[in-house]
Amino acid sequence: MKDTFFPTRFSQIVTLVLLLTLGLGIRLYDLTDLPLDFHPTRQLLSALKARGMYYETLTDVPAEQRSFAIQQWKFRAAIEPEVIERLTALTYQFTGEQLWVARIYSSLFWVIGAVFLFLLARRLTSVDGALAATAFYLFAPYAVTASRSFQPDPLMTALIVVFWWAVYKWSDEPASYKWAIVAGLFGGLAIYVKFVAAFFVIAGGLGSALRQDSLRAVARRPQIYVMALFGIVPGAAYIIYGVWVAGFLGQQFGGRFIADYFLSPSYYLGWIGMLNLVIGSTALVFSLIGLFFFENESRRFALALWAGYFVFGLYFNYHISSHDYYSLPLIPIVALSLAPLAGWFFTQLTRLTESRFARLAAYGVLLLGLFATLCNLRAEMKRVDYRPEAGMWVEIGRLIGDRNTVGLTEDYGSSLAYWGWKNPTPWQTYGDVVYHADLRGAESDFEGTFADVTSKKELFLVTDFDELKRQPLLKEKLSGYPVFAEGDGYVIYDLTSTDSH
Repeated sequence: MKDTFFPTRFSQIVTLVLLLTLGLGIRLYDLTDLPLDFHPTRQLLSALKARGMYYETLTDVPAEQRSFAIQQWKFRAAIEPEVIERLTALTYQFTGEQLWVARIYSSLFWVIGAVFLFLLARRLTSVDGALAATAFYLFAPYAVTASRSFQPDPLMTALIVVFWWAVYKWSDEPASYKWAIVAGLFGGLAIYVKFVAAFFVIAGGLGSALRQDSLRAVARRPQIYVMALFGIVPGAAYIIYGVWVAGFLGQQFGGRFIADYFLSPSYYLGWIGMLNLVIGSTALVFSLIGLFFFENESRRFALALWAGYFVFGLYFNYHISSHDYYSLPLIPIVALSLAPLAGWFFTQLTRLTESRFARLAAYGVLLLGLFATLCNLRAEMKRVDYRPEAGMWVEIGRLIGDRNTVGLTEDYGSSLAYWGWKNPTPWQTYGDVVYHADLRGAESDFEGTFADVTSKKELFLVTDFDELKRQPLLKEKLSGYPVFAEGDGYVIYDLTSTDSH
């Protein structure tokens, strides 16, 4: 313990508890703000589902409103099992319909994942490195924003981390059925929550199993098949039910792999852009350097995790280069890869701070850096207040009434569906046009599309004016229709006017 910066068990526990407390605290700051700060379309999808589940249990609301809420839930596509939505809806029984309930759950899941990340990083490196890895996992700016969102990804990522810890424990006791079952259960739960977890579960399992033995030796162990069974059954049962029994998953697995993308520079530049957003170039470079600081067995495990992410990105090539939250599981991989480098740094710092004063000064600098990070995160959350937007959507919903409406909004009409209680027909974005025309080989026909989408529609709502600028043909077309209503942040065009062209 001579070269350990946090030499006593007390100091280690205090530091870990401090990190976990601050990590949860920053995620609960501005708790009641609307979930529009991070991928609002995806968050409001879960919000609408949770509300529908909740309203299904209510008997003291108007029957029409209850029926509409249930319809909004069941009408929307179900890709993953509705775990976080169901948990939130159950909690609504005690709190009422409060969107911050989901934010608390997601934040708790992420912080629980931090505990197991620390335990795993401590086995891979040292206590000092594990504390640094935990700090990165908790306070990376993107991690804070993403891990408080109403979607399954924070829970999935936390379960992946727990699986890595359990499967690493199993690899130290390969004859143990207990750890094989525990690892299989958590791996299976991660895959059940969101299927893409399979890449990271398989990578972690192979990395643990092969860090000491050959593939042939691993294949002879019955425990590996027990683990695989527990890992496969939950997700496989859901897929079988969704595809062949209920039929709601039949069309949900297309459009994720596009072979032509491998010849497109935009794919690689987009992926790099997502890495810069999620991780940051500095952390990415240092985490890759950190791989050289691992011991051989630990390095094999870490390399397997990176390989799993790489294969994941090749398969989901459209999403990895356009949807930043698809790289969320990379955050614990980077955190673990930073651990050995951070451990080496703290060893050097320990040798340079032998006096009590120097050590206290070093602690002070680290605390200053942590609180400066928290201040920046708090300022970013405080910068925008989304609460007033709910009133705008309520107003738009009142103006629209029962009229059939097309909407060009920032979230495919999800905000209007949630706060305005209306289901507009979404107008495609420029990104949708590129996706269908350039990547999927569909012909682009504006006039035909406009006529088809606006058929039997009475109004056209625009709230995303930046998107409208990207579609000059649409902007010109709408300019020929009179304005039905407008306000701060929206314009509604009357499609029924005979003065239009």
